[in-house]
Amino acid sequence: MAFFDKNRTGELISRLSTDTAIVGKSLTNNVSDGLRALATATAGSSMMLIVSPKLTGIMMLIVPPVALFAIVYGRYVKTLSRKTQTALSEITKVAEERISSIRTVQAFAKEEAEQERYKLRVQDVFKLAKKEALASGIFFGGAGLTGNLAVLAVLWYGGKMVMQNVITIGELTSFMLYTAYVGTALGGMTSFYSEIMKGVGASERVFQLLGRKSPIPLDSGAILPDIKGKIKFENVHFSYPTRPQSQIFRNLSLTVEPGTVIAVVGSSGSGKSTIGSLLLRYYDPLAGNIYVDDANIKDINLRWWRDQIGVVSQEPTLFAGTIRENIAYGRENATFEEIQDAAIKANCASFINSFADKYDTVVGERGVSLSGGQKQRIAIARALLKNPKILILDEATSALDSESEVLVQEALNRLMRGRTVFTIAHRLSTIRSADLVACLSDGNVAELGTYYELLGRENGVFRKLVELQSLGDVNNGEHVEDIQQ
Repeated sequence: MAFFDKNRTGELISRLSTDTAIVGKSLTNNVSDGLRALATATAGSSMMLIVSPKLTGIMMLIVPPVALFAIVYGRYVKTLSRKTQTALSEITKVAEERISSIRTVQAFAKEEAEQERYKLRVQDVFKLAKKEALASGIFFGGAGLTGNLAVLAVLWYGGKMVMQNVITIGELTSFMLYTAYVGTALGGMTSFYSEIMKGVGASERVFQLLGRKSPIPLDSGAILPDIKGKIKFENVHFSYPTRPQSQIFRNLSLTVEPGTVIAVVGSSGSGKSTIGSLLLRYYDPLAGNIYVDDANIKDINLRWWRDQIGVVSQEPTLFAGTIRENIAYGRENATFEEIQDAAIKANCASFINSFADKYDTVVGERGVSLSGGQKQRIAIARALLKNPKILILDEATSALDSESEVLVQEALNRLMRGRTVFTIAHRLSTIRSADLVACLSDGNVAELGTYYELLGRENGVFRKLVELQSLGDVNNGEHVEDIQQ
């Protein structure tokens, strides 16, 4: 995950599309043309050598300077190609980010500003293209001039040889025809070399991806025969790779018994969502360990472990396919009856059946055609179908209206039964029903207990959070009552 934190989507798309297309062209049509040119040049040179070794020697004098020039030019083109591909990836970054956020762009009336931003990136590519065109012109022009001078030298010396009866006019004519074949072939070979260098420059960026080894292996490790759901954080230290100077956890310890619903609360930036990221092993702690039923999470098969975890986040991600495909994403071999059953339990069957195409309704990119509550319930259906042993609810109801929240909360209550649940939320309706509340502060668990235990602590961290929330929502007397009780 640290890799995706550091590399933007647009750049990776550029490497997967533009760079691989250039490498592919270098290895297919270009190689074919190059081999054909090499065969023609070899055959033509052999015939030239048979007709007149002396004239062939004169022609071969052009090879060393052209070869030296080609090496210098090839290195320059390779570097230029790498810079061009980087500039093209910047264009793709801008386009991908702005198009995917087009609603925000339009809301701020920034269409012209974004067009200008894109134009500046295009200008960078244009400048590099001009450099490449200039270098290409100098190289191919110089190679052509050298070849023409060599032909003139052959004509001059060959004419003298004819006058001295060393060779006949027919032999000189044949030699010149073979020279034309070889010259054309050498032109093709220089183009081949130029395109190969472009491909090498582009392939370096592709091979950086292919050669990368993830520090967290996906398929190695043990598979536990039976998972109960006990989770233990032991002296965990952690900071995000993109922000190593900002430590999120310092010696954090927390034990959650099987089947416990624990609410993780704290101020913004205290590490609530990080708990879920470490459980999913998107990252490894800098120090300390996380245990699952007394087994170190680092020793467990990661692919299997993630199959045991269900996640419902504040902004669930839906793919641009059908509702059926999105619900079955965690279990692609699920039957239609199982999908329907999960939808019923997640309170989304009614609105799905109201659509003309029902479960075959296309939700659009990121589920844009659905409301927030509908997307949330489809995400819950997806988690229900997966039937996980551990559940992570990352502020799953905080962005919903009251009506949607009731339906989603009902579905969540069904989903949480018999599972170890980590719920990350600010709303007291979610926190109150939890078996345990862990309040994070200063990189550690500041307070741990039930909702009312923590609320009853004078000057407690959790109580202060509740008071702040109550002040921010003066129309809701429920918060104030809880504090008074």
